[in-house]
Amino acid sequence: MSETLARRPLPPYVVSESTSPRWAVWRSPADQPRWARPVLLGIAAVAAVLYAWNLPVVDLAPLYSDAVKSMSGNWKAFLFGAVDAEATSTLDKLAGSFVPQVVSAKIFGFHAWSLALPQVIEGVVSVLVMYRVVRRWAGAVPGLLTAGIFALTPVAASMFGHSMEDGALVMCLVLAVDSYQRAVLEGRLRSLVWAGIWVGLGFQAKMLQAWMILPALAIGYLLSAPTGLRRRVKHVAIAGAVTLAVSLSWIALYTLTPTSSRPYVDGSTNNSAFAMVFGYNGLSHLGIELPGARKFDNDGGAIDPQQRDIIPAKRGNPDEDPTKATSRPVQHGGAKLFDGHLAVAVGWLYPLVLLTLLRGLWWRRRAERSDPARGGLVMWGVWLLTFGLVFSVADVPHTAYVASLTPAVAALSALGIVLFWRAYREDGKQAWLLPLAVASEVAWAAWLWSHYPNFLPWAKWGALTLGVAAVVALVLARVVKTVSPRLVTAGLAIGVAAVLAAPATYAISVLDPGYSGMSFDANAGPESGRIPAAPPAPANGAGG
Repeated sequence: MSETLARRPLPPYVVSESTSPRWAVWRSPADQPRWARPVLLGIAAVAAVLYAWNLPVVDLAPLYSDAVKSMSGNWKAFLFGAVDAEATSTLDKLAGSFVPQVVSAKIFGFHAWSLALPQVIEGVVSVLVMYRVVRRWAGAVPGLLTAGIFALTPVAASMFGHSMEDGALVMCLVLAVDSYQRAVLEGRLRSLVWAGIWVGLGFQAKMLQAWMILPALAIGYLLSAPTGLRRRVKHVAIAGAVTLAVSLSWIALYTLTPTSSRPYVDGSTNNSAFAMVFGYNGLSHLGIELPGARKFDNDGGAIDPQQRDIIPAKRGNPDEDPTKATSRPVQHGGAKLFDGHLAVAVGWLYPLVLLTLLRGLWWRRRAERSDPARGGLVMWGVWLLTFGLVFSVADVPHTAYVASLTPAVAALSALGIVLFWRAYREDGKQAWLLPLAVASEVAWAAWLWSHYPNFLPWAKWGALTLGVAAVVALVLARVVKTVSPRLVTAGLAIGVAAVLAAPATYAISVLDPGYSGMSFDANAGPESGRIPAAPPAPANGAGG
C-alpha cells in the first residue's frame, strides 16, 4: 500500500523477491524493503529495553494492586474486580482493567514487576502494529518513523513500564485502527467488526475513553470505504452494535447479578455499575452528574501530605528536587494540553502535526472520495480533534490519559517528516515547508522545556542548537544554489534529529528511576513522581 499516496513520500526502493520461512522473523516480507524488518525489530528492542528497564525497582499501584491480588486468588473477586479477598467491594473500575496483571500474577507470582510486565508487552505490540498501520497507508519509511516516534513519546516510555490499565487501552486502540484500516481499504465488514471488538475490549480497560476513537473510525469509513453509501452505513451500524455489545458485557454481568451475590460497586452511591462507568468515570469528568454516581472531584486542591508516602523514596520528591522545579504555574482548562506536564508528556510534535494535516489535506483536496491518503489524514485528524477537545474541557486526573493521543501524533508526524523531506528534495516553493516545520518545532520545544528550566539544561541547549543549525543549513541550501549536495543531506538529517531530540530526551530519561514516573501517574522527566492533583510550587515562588 505504499503507492496509496499519489505523491508517494518514499523514494523508489527495490523489493526483495526472496521467500523466507515464517520463522525467519528478521527477514522482510517480499512487499517490503530488505532493511525494513531488521530496523523495525531494532526499534521494538529499544522500546522493550526502555519500558522494561525499571521493572526491578517498579512500584505497586495503590489499591489497584490489592484488586489484582484478590482477583488472582478468588474467582468471584476475578469476575467482579473486587478489591478484597472476600469480594465485598469493587474499585471504581471494571474488572477488565486488571485482567492482564492477574494473568501475569498467576504465571509469575504476585510481584511489582510481574504486574508491570503486561504493560511492557502491550507497549512493544503497539510499536509493531503502529508500523504495520502506517506502512500500509504511506510506506515503510513513514511506518518505521511512526514506530520510533511512538516508542520515544515520553508518556509511553513511562506508562508502559508501570502497572496501568492505560497501556491496555492504547494497545486496543492501535489494534482497532489496524483492523479498521483493512476494512476501509477494501470495504470489508469483517475487519470493521474486529475494529469494534478491539474498541469494546479497550472499554473494559478504560471505559468511555475507548469510545472516543469511534468518531474517527466512523467518519473515516463513511468517507473513504470503496463501496456504496448504503453498504457503508450498514457496515458502520453493524460494527457499532458489536462495539456496544462487547463494551457493555461486563456491565451486564454486574447488573444482572443480584446485589446480594456480588460486591458493592465503588464509584456509585446506589451500587450501580452503570452509574460508576457512565457517571463517576464518564460525564462527571465534564461536570455532569448522573443519578447514583459519586461526584468526581479533581479540582487541584491540596492533598493530604500522608498520601505522598505512596511515592517511593527512590523516585524523589518533586517539590524538593531542584531539577524538577517549574518556572510558571500549572495550566488548567483548555490550555492544559499546551504547557506543563500534559504537554511534555505527548505534545512535543504538535506544530509538525498541524502542518502535516493542513498541507496534506490541501494536497489531496481534489482526490476522489475513496482516496486512501486523504481518508487516513481525515481519520487521524478526527482522532486528534476528538481526544484533544475532550481532554481540554474535562478533568484529566492522571497523565496516562493523554497517551491515547500518541498513535495519531506519531503517525501524522512521521508522514509529515517524509512528505516535507521529499518536497525539499524536489525544490520549488514547497521546499520551504521543511525549514518551516523544523523552525516551528525548535521554537515549540524551547517553550515547553522552559517550564522546567533545571531539567538537563545541557540537553536542552544541545537540542536547540541542533535545531538552529538545521534551520540555517536548510535555508542556505535553498538560497545558495551552488551549495554542496552533502550539505543538503546533512541539513535534512540534522533537521529530523532536531525535531525528535526533545521528546526523545524526555523519554530516555526514564532510564534514571528518578525520572521514570510511577504507577500512580505516568510521566517521564521532571514531572516524574508528582501527584497530579497537587499543584507544584513554581521555582519563582508563585502560586500553583
